[in-house]
Amino acid sequence: MKFVAYAFIALSSLVVLSGCTPTVILGGAAIGGVAVAEERSVGTVIDDATIKTQVMNAIFQKSEPMFTSTSTTVIDGVVLITGEVPTPEDRITLARLIWGVKGVKEVHNEVKVAGSGSGGSFASDSLITTKLKLKLLGDTEIMNINYSVETVDGTVYLMGIAQDEAELQRVKNHAKEISGVRHIISYVKTK
Repeated sequence: MKFVAYAFIALSSLVVLSGCTPTVILGGAAIGGVAVAEERSVGTVIDDATIKTQVMNAIFQKSEPMFTSTSTTVIDGVVLITGEVPTPEDRITLARLIWGVKGVKEVHNEVKVAGSGSGGSFASDSLITTKLKLKLLGDTEIMNINYSVETVDGTVYLMGIAQDEAELQRVKNHAKEISGVRHIISYVKTK
């Protein structure tokens, strides 16, 4: 299971770093391999990847700064968007763009408006996310491949599919142990 996760990360990096057709084919194979390892079907993983690509493209077309200051996760057609934008209108624009993408079933807009009391930094949020992902990877009682983690201003956002409530609680407990975590918001579904 862990090997599949490592393979996916390696192959995904190739997709991002290269525009070559063979790399895209490998990326597709990695998506298929991950789908076999996690709870979603291959078709659902492909649909989610398509939705994510379309959402990211729509945001990029609207505003490059908005694109670079936000992060998107898609699981089973449910979109979680995090990050920070300059105005409340930008936050609403993001929601409208996402709802305009075919296949989106639900939107969790956790984007913060700059200057609205948020004081977290990108570096500390990235460190929290990395620490939590490593803890999940090292815990043999958690199917870590089923979880997506984002951190914004010390708030950890979880998405994915838990095997049961006990597994989800283990994930939350790992998050609570990390210095700098202020809140944990879970959009995880139980199997």
